[in-house]
Order: sequence, then C-alpha cells, then structure tokens
Amino acid sequence: MMRIGFVYDAREDYRALGFSEEAIAEFDTPETLHEIESVLTRNGHEVERIGHGRVLAERLVRGDRWDLVFSIAEGVRGRSREAQVPALCELFDQAYAFSDPLTNATTLDKGVAKRLARDQGVPTAPFAVLERADEAFAVDLPFPLFVKPVAEGTGKGCEAASKVRSHAELHAAAQRLIARFSQPAIVEPYLPGREFTVGVVGNGEDARAIAVMEVILLKDAEEGVYSLLNKEQCERLVHYQLADDEEARRAATSALRAYRALGCRDASRLDFRSDADGQPMFLEVNTLAGLHPHHSDLPMLAGMAGMDYDALMAAIVDSAQMRYGIGQELVRRKKVT
Repeated sequence: MMRIGFVYDAREDYRALGFSEEAIAEFDTPETLHEIESVLTRNGHEVERIGHGRVLAERLVRGDRWDLVFSIAEGVRGRSREAQVPALCELFDQAYAFSDPLTNATTLDKGVAKRLARDQGVPTAPFAVLERADEAFAVDLPFPLFVKPVAEGTGKGCEAASKVRSHAELHAAAQRLIARFSQPAIVEPYLPGREFTVGVVGNGEDARAIAVMEVILLKDAEEGVYSLLNKEQCERLVHYQLADDEEARRAATSALRAYRALGCRDASRLDFRSDADGQPMFLEVNTLAGLHPHHSDLPMLAGMAGMDYDALMAAIVDSAQMRYGIGQELVRRKKVT
C-alpha cells in the first residue's frame, strides 16, 4: 500500500471563480475525481485529496510528503502549464506519476511536439505556426487547411470553422483563435482519412500500445472534426471501435515511436489522422489523458481491449513505482518498523 497524494483541477472550483465553460473544459468533474480516488483505493492505496497545484505547493513547503503524487492537474495559463505540478514535485524531491516537466511542456505545444516526433521518423503532416494572423498569407500549404490553437487540449478551438479553403479564410480563422486563446495558431493540411487514438503504458523499451481505437463521427456530430462539442457529447455523437488492420497497426507503431522520442512516462494517449493515402499522421500526444472510466478515450480503449479500469490504473501506478523503486523502499520501511 502507498500513500498517494491526489492533485487535480476541479471544474467546480474554477466555475465558482467565473471561468467560462470552454476555459474549464480540460478540468475534471466531481464524478471523475470520485472514480479516480475510488479505483486507487480499491487497488490498495491510501488516497489523500490535495487539490490544485497551489495547494500542493503550500503542502510541500510545509514539509508534507507522500509515497507518490498522482496528478491530473492541467494548470491554468501558459504553454508549460501541464509542467507546473511535475516541476514542483522535482523541486521538493517528491515522487510523482506521469511525464516529467520537459515532456509535459513539449507535448502541450503541438508545433514543438511535431518537430521532435518528425525528427524521429514519425509521419507528420507539414504545418506552420502563426504567431500573428497576417502570417496566414505567407502559408505555402495545399488547401483545404485546418487551423487550431497550438497549445490546447480536449478539442478546444477545433470546430467546423477550423477547416479553411483560402488564405482569406485562414487569416480570419487564425485571427479569431489567436484572440480567443491568447496563443499562436497551428495550421496543417486537412487530413480526410480515418481518425485513431492509441493508448500506451509503461516506460522506454518496456512501453506497449494497449490498443488502437478508431473515432467515427455520427450523423448529428459536428462534421469532419473531433471537436470540443463532439468530445463533450461523445455518447450521442461519436462511435468508437477497436481497429487492428494494417493502417491501424501503423498508427500503433508510430505512437510507440513518438512516445519514446518525446520521453513520455507511465501512460499517454496519442492521436493520429490519416491522409488521403491512408497514412496515419501524428497529431498530438496527451501526457495527461482523461481518466473518466466511461467518458475518456484512454479508459474506453483499454476496456475494449480487455483491460478494465482497475487494471489500467494499476498499470499506471505500477509503472511509476518501478521508475522510483518505491515498492522496494516500502518493503525496507516495513522491515525497519
């Protein structure tokens, strides 16, 4: 048994501070927090809810420590916001699950992640990052194009208007997104093929792809894009199914290569969309993948592959324990006491 400190950003806390529904979309619901706490407890651990990163900072300064911090906190501002809790943990020599600060910061910025993945041979569509909307007129990529914020998740900023067919439309879309999200926009050719998400657990050469899940939009869904609306209402707008054909296996191979190249740890979910020739192209990696057992992609694809929620969460925690040798330390501590 371990003492686990549970760190998170709760939607209700930020809603009470006046944040918009879009701004809190990446944060977690009371149900998600309950499910995670419950599964960690069922797996034999003592769980203490800490709250968001600032509360963790206060506790660490006071000298509080846990065997492991399990953080799903996304942070509030900045392209390195997902690195804030891991950085705090490293500053205070506190063991924690999931990727380190460098990887979390790198992967949230889609342009940086694509460059690094591409350098390791992961198929990636050509792209451009627009710091200013007027840079749209210099983009030399084939239309139609797809434009979205460079450092957001949960489909934020991905919508029907993201698909553009001219430099004028690209300029207008980039202008809206840059103003709305206070960050650059990333643009790449619109990929018309199948959409896959791949779950990976483990570390280094021991990392393995759990399964590849195909995302199929239903007739009432926002067309052509796995948007925030489609994600939030996935039960009625999206059909999910496991895929194990040659195209899907190429996505799994690329996912493992990207996972290792980017230094991901313990678990992540990687997204791909195929081009017109059926080649899965790397879109992004989610180092803090959603963990609601019935609503989030990673637990859903694991469950379809025969790995239930308890087993998935145990695998994540076990991976973190192995990295730190925590089990050995706990055994030594029990012998001393």
